[in-house]
Amino acid sequence: MLKGVIICLCILFPLSLFAQSEESDSLSRENIAPHPHQGGFKKAIKQFLNFSDFDTTYISPNRYNYALMLDHFTNYEYYSVSSAAPQPQHLQFSPNPHNKVGVYFGWRWIFLGWAIDTDGLYGKKNGKKKGTELDLSLYSSKVGVDIFYRRTGNNYQIHRAAGFSDRVPSNYSADFDGLKVDMKGLNLYYIFNNRHFSYPAAFSQSTNQRRSAGSLIAGFSLSAHNLNFDYTKLPEVIQETMNPGMKVKHIKYTNISLNFGYAYNWVFARNCLACLSLSPAVAYKTSRIKKAEEQTDDWYKNLNIDFILRAGVVYNNSKYFAGASFVGRTYDYYRHNFSLNNGFGTLQVYAGFNFYLKKEYRKEHK
Repeated sequence: MLKGVIICLCILFPLSLFAQSEESDSLSRENIAPHPHQGGFKKAIKQFLNFSDFDTTYISPNRYNYALMLDHFTNYEYYSVSSAAPQPQHLQFSPNPHNKVGVYFGWRWIFLGWAIDTDGLYGKKNGKKKGTELDLSLYSSKVGVDIFYRRTGNNYQIHRAAGFSDRVPSNYSADFDGLKVDMKGLNLYYIFNNRHFSYPAAFSQSTNQRRSAGSLIAGFSLSAHNLNFDYTKLPEVIQETMNPGMKVKHIKYTNISLNFGYAYNWVFARNCLACLSLSPAVAYKTSRIKKAEEQTDDWYKNLNIDFILRAGVVYNNSKYFAGASFVGRTYDYYRHNFSLNNGFGTLQVYAGFNFYLKKEYRKEHK
């Protein structure tokens, strides 16, 4: 079901944005008087679908139809497993950062392009199977959506070990291929101060923020997580003193959360913008756990706190733009004598230019 929802959103959301943009442009060029039979609900829907309804002293629209951009992506992730009894123990795993470069062509909100793995360019193939990542973020003035899918490879390393024997120092490091994770999900959110604050100015370069402004943000998230943890592949020196609570073979849980946060765009110089957004989320998790020593599955339901972080710095003079952005998410899972924390994020560094003026702005350049 979740997969079907994501696919539908991928198809319908961009198309709706295009339709809404065209509709809002046509509405702005006409002097429409309210119809006597037009209901309040219908007028509210029209107002909501007007994505060009913003204060131009704070936000200026993009004057161009198309954009071309060079992009570099770096993906980060980590997983932490811990247990409290009979003694506190903690293991942290993470792969080396995954880098890609690409060229993208944009039309309004949508960028399509092609990216390749930089390790392949430099010949850094070490036989490790890398994971698969898909991150799609669509930003408009009022609402937005993040869609993500991740499947890990076998290139993890232990970067921290605490609470085991004296032969395992805190900076212990070793390869580990016993962790397999599959997750997919989406975030939907609404921007309250959308007439003065612009997410697209910071993350999709489709508008320009002219004055500093902030906004409250509220959203909904849905994700599915499937984790296999083969502790028998851990080094023997760790297995010898490992808490029974950490010997979990499989965890499958669904995460449903409501998040509420704040974002701020700081215009610190002409055409220069810095954005920071943090949204804590109250998450309801239903999970199925299979332990190593048990044949039956355990089902649990609990509440945890997750986080969504967005940050960006951009220079945009309407014609040319360059900048960097980071979008990160954390998920926490706590149950009895076993805890799991994982986080992943994408750092994006880009530069590009806009071209082909929209019809309404061409007269200004004649």
